Order: sequence, then structure tokens, then C-alpha cells
Amino acid sequence: MASLALVVLGAPAAVAQAQPATLDQVVDNARGWVMGLLAGLATLFLVIGGARYVMAGGDPSQVERAKVTIKSALAGYALALLAPVILSVLRGIVGG
Repeated sequence: MASLALVVLGAPAAVAQAQPATLDQVVDNARGWVMGLLAGLATLFLVIGGARYVMAGGDPSQVERAKVTIKSALAGYALALLAPVILSVLRGIVGG
């Protein structure tokens, strides 16, 4: 029971230490998260588009849907690459 009280009482101090101190750290953390999420979603769309293309069986409408999905994945990769630039512009606007 005493160890539980130590964990509960010590938790706010641990949380307080984990918070970023500056706007630069917040932006850097956001950059990593945004790039990771965009790259993950783009990879998912690329896999789905590839699977649609393989399973299209020559049907022109299904092939077109697969191509649109693959183009969306490529746009997602482009956004993931541009995320640092976008966040730098936002940092300049906010005044960081």
C-alpha cells in the first residue's frame, strides 16, 4: 500500500518533468508525429492501391480506382516530406 502511495504521489512530478520547456521542442515533437502519421497513412494507401491493382483483373474501372489510390499515397508521402517546411512556416508565424 505504501508503494502505491509513492507511485501516486510521485506521478505528478514525473509528468511535470516530461513536458517540453520551449516552443521549439513542441514543434520538433509535432514534426516527428506528423511525419510519422503521414508516412504511415501513405504506406497504407500504397498497399491498398497495389492490392486493388493486382485484384483488378483487367477491369478498367477497378484499375482506375487503384491508380487514384496510389496517387493519393504519393501525395501523402509528399506531405510527409513537406511537414518540416510547413511546421517551420507555422513556427515563424507564431513567433518561435
